[in-house]
Amino acid sequence: NKDYGAYDLRKNYQRRLMKAVLSMFFIVILLLIAYFLVAEIKPKATAMAVVNDITLDKIADKQKIDQPPVIPPPKLTEPPKIKMLDYTKPLIMVDPPENERPPEQEELADAKIGIANVDGDADKGIQGPPVEEAKGVVDVPKKQDEGETIFTKVEIESLYPGGAGAWIAFLNRSLKYPEDAADNGIQGIVYIQFIVDLQGNVSDVVAISGPEELRAAGVAVIKKSGKWSPAIQNGQQVKSYKKQPITFKLAE
Repeated sequence: NKDYGAYDLRKNYQRRLMKAVLSMFFIVILLLIAYFLVAEIKPKATAMAVVNDITLDKIADKQKIDQPPVIPPPKLTEPPKIKMLDYTKPLIMVDPPENERPPEQEELADAKIGIANVDGDADKGIQGPPVEEAKGVVDVPKKQDEGETIFTKVEIESLYPGGAGAWIAFLNRSLKYPEDAADNGIQGIVYIQFIVDLQGNVSDVVAISGPEELRAAGVAVIKKSGKWSPAIQNGQQVKSYKKQPITFKLAE
């Protein structure tokens, strides 16, 4: 009965246990070695964050492009010079020099009378003396009612009290930039036309050009300007048109 069965199992138990433990130990060692070898051969993965540099010059250039363009003021053309002849009160001389003689009446037909000789274009608005002398009874010409006529061209322009400097100071002090136009970046030049009557009152104030959002502000400041000195034509006060450009520009 000792050659088989439970006796034999009990007799060889320690030897079989040692074989099993040693076998498992060698298997675990082999697995660990294989794991480390594979880890050394396999390439390592690395994480990298890429940051693009921001150029401040490019951002500034983009902001400049997005800003609304500044409308340059129109070039003011110089009015043409009108021919003027020196026709002041002459001195009574027996034989005056050629350069001191007064101009002939024919020469005054298309020139203004002044205190110096100025070359320029002929003044079409001046009526010359009659060519033929009237005979018999001459009727006195009826005086034109200059109080009702509105002049666009006068000898002396209407003037704000205090002169050009006071007028500019008044505009800078009284002009208000519309908030909606400022928020939307609207700027430009508004041309205002108005009438100065015989008493210096301002009337018929209208904006004839410029951005629509800025016209009302230009009209309002002209209406608050008060009384002016009327224009002078032929030595008399007359009603005249006045045209004033007003520049609206946002600060940088």
